[in-house]
Amino acid sequence: MQQDAGSRLGWGAQITMRIAQRLYENGYITYMRTDSVTLSQSAIESARNSAKALYGAEYIPTAPRLYEGKSKNAQEAHEAVRPAGESFRTPGELAPELSRDEFALYDLIWKRTIASQMSDAKKMQMRVDFDVATKTGEAAIFRANGSVVTFPGFLAAYEDIVEDKNSDEATNESDKRLPAMDVGDLIKVSNYICEGHETKPPARYTEPTLVKKLEELGIGRPSTFASIMSTIQDRGYVSKRGRALVPTFLAFSVTGLLEQHFGKLIDYEFTASMEEDLDRIANGEEDRVSWLTKFFFGTEGNPGLEALSADLGAIDAQQINTMKMGEDIEIRVGRYGAYIQKGIGDDRKFANIPETMAPDELTLQVAIDLLAQPSGERELGVHPDSNLPLLAKSGRFGPYITEVFPEPEMVVDKKTGELKKPRKKKDAPKPKTASLFSTMTLDTITLDDALKLMSLPRALGEYEDVPITVQNGRYGPYMTHGSDSRTLTSEDQLFAISLDEAIELYKQPKVRRRGIAKPPLKDLGVDPESSRQVLVKDGRFGMYITDGETNATLRRGDNLEFLTLERGLELLAGRRAWEAENGGAKRVKKSSKRAKKSAPSLTKNTVKATGKAKTKKKAASGKGKAKTTPAPTA
Repeated sequence: MQQDAGSRLGWGAQITMRIAQRLYENGYITYMRTDSVTLSQSAIESARNSAKALYGAEYIPTAPRLYEGKSKNAQEAHEAVRPAGESFRTPGELAPELSRDEFALYDLIWKRTIASQMSDAKKMQMRVDFDVATKTGEAAIFRANGSVVTFPGFLAAYEDIVEDKNSDEATNESDKRLPAMDVGDLIKVSNYICEGHETKPPARYTEPTLVKKLEELGIGRPSTFASIMSTIQDRGYVSKRGRALVPTFLAFSVTGLLEQHFGKLIDYEFTASMEEDLDRIANGEEDRVSWLTKFFFGTEGNPGLEALSADLGAIDAQQINTMKMGEDIEIRVGRYGAYIQKGIGDDRKFANIPETMAPDELTLQVAIDLLAQPSGERELGVHPDSNLPLLAKSGRFGPYITEVFPEPEMVVDKKTGELKKPRKKKDAPKPKTASLFSTMTLDTITLDDALKLMSLPRALGEYEDVPITVQNGRYGPYMTHGSDSRTLTSEDQLFAISLDEAIELYKQPKVRRRGIAKPPLKDLGVDPESSRQVLVKDGRFGMYITDGETNATLRRGDNLEFLTLERGLELLAGRRAWEAENGGAKRVKKSSKRAKKSAPSLTKNTVKATGKAKTKKKAASGKGKAKTTPAPTA
């Protein structure tokens, strides 16, 4: 189910299981966290009857079809995922009751269940050879391949698809239909093409193909596949390009650490056998304490986890996170991402690796080109007012300009007698910084540009005895007049706008920032189901995808350049599933039963009333009989 939902609907495993959970809770399908391929007798009869009624008696075999699971650790406690009930309701009957995504998944499950009890499809494959004589008299053969479906069988209900076609499949013409021909016919050729044949490496894993591979290796269960896919993306081990899962440099670093020090624990066979051991423990065939003891302490000749992790302190983190390329160039994975280093000591050069670059795209020549680019740290000159050097740098949040304070004089440590840097005082001045404009680059910025940036915020003058200033903020250029701020249309206005122009803007009614519609960043195409336009927009909290009805924020690893319609539909489907689970896009907080009383203001009356209340409370708590006052009627 997870594989087909990914191939046909473009969903990830997590979204598929979330929608399937709703279908199961509402009684539309059977239990879905199973990889069993067996059906109950009543389900088989219902599938055969439905196929016979919809397609005809010739579409069902004489005997029911039975299947056997191929996975090593199949969960056979439940039957296969199928429509619930003894008689299957068609997707059309449930359409008014289901949401769009629920209908799509139920339709897939229903068709797959019906097709499992239908006859095989029959195809007639043909190959036609044309004997041709060239102008020079040499013999040549032109060939055409094709096929014809003579009996659709199960394809009438569940058409088969091929995902991630490589070059061999792409050039295969077996699905083309050929005209009627007899041996010896003379065929008039109106056009011919000479095509070369080039092989390509296997396609990247997608979520469906990775789930299929894990199933073949006996790793994981239907209930854990979705969490596996979510974990490798959330931790930054892979990023998505469309539907393809692209490994990151962090994944190579972590894999290298595990292979060098915990090779036994990440072996495919060990992981698959561990699943079988856990099954035996669950069935009571093995004691869990003795199994955990062997796993941690090991046995003779077979070290356990304790022995493998004994030398964790001796692991050289720098060596683990370093990958050599050649010509004294190394790839290193640091705290803030991957980067390139060349040389040692004071002659070292660094260059950040773009987050959008896949490991297989970083060749030696690309690394040399990255190192040849400006490092982003160069002196521009001295600020005439502060007499401090100005430095252009590339920071975590983008390029910027900063002042450089002189190094403080070393002081003698009273305890050790060694020289050390003095502690920074809390009220010590901080260096002034300024972010570069979007039109500026580190290798082209000049001292005059830097001085302009450092002069912000700029005071324009006063309006109604309140000063007006312009400045560059997190969300772009703007100006302030007391507590009233107005957005500027461009960064150039920071230095070009005059006081009169600013006053004219403040005389106009204020327009909320959210009321300014930004153009879409990218048009992904039209949703084939709803015929809505799927767009990528830039919002206050980052880029998001919208179809005009549902908004979905981009996940970590999603890059605007590589976003596809399939990826957009997957994110929108996940957002709709989340909203269905949480009761809509916006959750209204329930009002508390008791309204909180505001604290009374301290006046003479309230102080006297408080004193009287305390006196009554003390009287009521005394030993004598306290006189109670009945509550007043409404």
